[in-house]
Formats: sequence, structure tokens, C-alpha cells
Amino acid sequence: MSAASRARKAALVTGRTAVALVAVATLVFSGYFWTALRLVKQNTNTTQILEVLEDIPNSPPVEDGAVDILLVGSDSRTDAQGRPLPADVLRKLRTESTDGVNTDTIIVLRVPRNGGKASAISIPRDTYVPIAGYREDKINSAYGAVKYLTAQRLQAEGVSDQAERERKSDEAGRKALVQAVQDLTGMRVDHYAEINLYGFYLLTEVIGGVRVCLKAGTSDPNSGANFRAGEQVVSGGDALSFVRQRNMPGGDLGRIARQQVFMSQAVKQLLSAGTFTDPARMNGLLNAVSKSVVVDQKLDLATLATQAQGLASGNVEFATIPVTNIDARNERGQSVVTVDRDAVKAWVRQLIGETLTPVPPSTSATPSGTPSGSTTPSTPARFGGGKLLSLDGVRAVAAQQPSVPCVD
Repeated sequence: MSAASRARKAALVTGRTAVALVAVATLVFSGYFWTALRLVKQNTNTTQILEVLEDIPNSPPVEDGAVDILLVGSDSRTDAQGRPLPADVLRKLRTESTDGVNTDTIIVLRVPRNGGKASAISIPRDTYVPIAGYREDKINSAYGAVKYLTAQRLQAEGVSDQAERERKSDEAGRKALVQAVQDLTGMRVDHYAEINLYGFYLLTEVIGGVRVCLKAGTSDPNSGANFRAGEQVVSGGDALSFVRQRNMPGGDLGRIARQQVFMSQAVKQLLSAGTFTDPARMNGLLNAVSKSVVVDQKLDLATLATQAQGLASGNVEFATIPVTNIDARNERGQSVVTVDRDAVKAWVRQLIGETLTPVPPSTSATPSGTPSGSTTPSTPARFGGGKLLSLDGVRAVAAQQPSVPCVD
């Protein structure tokens, strides 16, 4: 055999060996991943929310061509089992002086059944909407207000078991939030996933913090935010302050931009930081999940994990519903975000369909005595995964972007 033939044979053997090693490594990692997923599932708290959702009047059709998952970030002062958080934990969360439950992050993750690209649709927390069983108010108050009213009613009816009151009032609050989301967007909520502040705090600690980038230095004594300009790593209480800061350009819409970028980067780091193969990190993840995550009983975590991978790689499109005013005032003097509900439904239909012409917002939903007209930012913000984040109701489009985009 010639030297050239021996070299070609050696190269072929080397190539086959490399392919085999990659295949084995992939199988090993996949084994770790799915084993980890089973452990996560075993440690995840569940809710019977789907059973009570069947009673919501005028719900959209169940079969609409996609699986729609409502993702909720709650600032609950209890853990996922309803136990009050200790005072030292509340201090770490920088929220010990606040009571009640608000849902500061509300996102509908839409996963087409035909394998099409998923969309993550954000709803500003201060969006002013009717809340069933309560009144017209900010959508983030739906859960907490109805939960409180239900707990009071159950106690008056003689339900003495606090755990039972907690469970039933939680279900009522979640139902009110789901109904508000469905009425606003016209989308049918098929599944529900919730994480509280404590879990968010623990998760960022597990992955060693999240890389973020700010266009300029900023501070906010109310949330504890105090950040310099440029790239930096935030975790724990700082991470909470980063996504909850209120005194920033664009108000609610600016905060959503931070949340969307942060979420994408956090999931990317979670999937790439060896979390599922490092015993210490895995134990930390399971601890965070058990104390903070609640999902409906039928939610397939494998589906959620698949979409998380898409989110990390930029294959999930982020968008925010169109609004008419980001600094309106209701009759109680509260600062609210107003929307034209018909325009929101039309925009959602366009986003998930083929027609992408933006729907001009109207002013019909603006409270009396407040400024009217659209105040949605007109300049889109760009973020990782090669996608363009739009804050004015237009689908994201491809672009070459840095891995960690800078935001306000």
C-alpha cells in the first residue's frame, strides 16, 4: 500500500472515530438531559387550573392550530407550596415592604402544531382591562385581587383549613388572569406555567448570573436597580432589579424589552452552562423548581424544554401587543397602559397568520380625561439570536446582532 493510500485510510479512520465520539457524546448528553428533565418534572408543583378554565364563558376554540402556554412571573411572598417566605429571603428579593400578589411578567408562548416558528407575545403588566369578578384594572392585579376576594369569601363561608383556602383562592386568581388574557388577545390558553420571585432569584444564582448590556448607567431606589453602562453579569437581587426597574424610557414597554432579552439570555446560559451534568448545579435547579414553579398537570415539560432551546437560539419570535397610551391615568389616578382591545385581537390574528400589515391603534380604550394616541415606541430594539425585537406590534425580522444586545 502506498504512503498516500495509508494516509487516506488513516484520515478515514480518524474521521469515523471523531464522528463516533461526537455521536456518543451527544447520546450521553441527551441521556443526562432527559434524566434531568424527569427529575425536574418530579420536583415541579402542579395546579388544577385547566379544570376551572373549562368554565370560562366565551372562550376561544380549543383547536386553533397551536398550543398556547401562558407564562407568568409572580411576585408572590410565598413559595410554591403557599408557605410564607422568611424575612431574610424577602430582604434578598428587595420586596419585604410590599404585600399581595402581582403578575409582573405575562407572556403567551404560541407553539404551532404544524412545526412552524413559535411566538412569545408579551402583555404590559399595567394594561387596563376588565377583570371578571373584580373591576376594570391593571391586568397584573387580576391574580392577586381575585385571590384575595376569594380567600375572604371562603373564610366567611366557614372554610377553616388555611391550605384549602390557599389552594382554592390561587385557582380563582389564576382563572381570572387567564380569562383576562383570553378576552384581550382572542387566544385560547391551553397550558399554564408560573414562577415566583424566589425561583427567579435562585435560578440566576444556579447559572452563575446572566450577562446583560445597558446603553447607559441607570438607578432606581424603588427596585434597588443600580447598574453601569455596558455588559455585566447580574444575579440574585440584582437580576430581579434589572427586570423590575420602573423609571426607565418607554415605561412598561421598556421593561418588557429588558425581560425578553434577559429571558432569552438566561435560557441560553441554563442550557449551555453544564447545569444538567453538574450535580451541584442540578441540585440547585431542583431546589429552585420545587420552591417556585407551578404548572398545570397536563403540561408536557419536554415540549417546554424544546421551546426553551428555540428561545435560546433565537428561533422564537418576541413581540409586544400594540397599545394606545403608556402613561394614561384611570379614574383612581393610577398610571395605566391603555389598549384598543379590538385592535389587539386583530393584531394577534395577523401575527399568528399570514397577513402582517400592522393595525393602527385607536383611542377608544383610553380612560376619560387622559392623553390619547399611540405612544408605542417606533424604533425597534435588536437582540440576540439574529432577531429584531419590535415594540410596536410588528413581527420580528432577521438581522445580524451581537449575542448580548444592549437595552435601555
